[in-house]
Amino acid sequence: MKVEDQVRPLSSVKAGNKVVLVRIDAGRGLNSRLASMGLVANAEIRVVSNSHPGPFVIIVKDTRVMLGRGMAHKIMVK
Repeated sequence: MKVEDQVRPLSSVKAGNKVVLVRIDAGRGLNSRLASMGLVANAEIRVVSNSHPGPFVIIVKDTRVMLGRGMAHKIMVK
């Protein structure tokens, strides 16, 4: 199995990489909030910035989104 095929938190993806959303390990409120931003199953996500400390920025559906690290850790991708 390739590293790209393993499910892992979005927070572990390096800037410049593209991944696909598998699931969100959170409650209904956060799930619906993220879904309203386009973060739904099978959505393609490109990580723009993952500097620590600093912003965690992604692009999903041609929209730039800034996420908190805790939120990014609950988003599972491959």
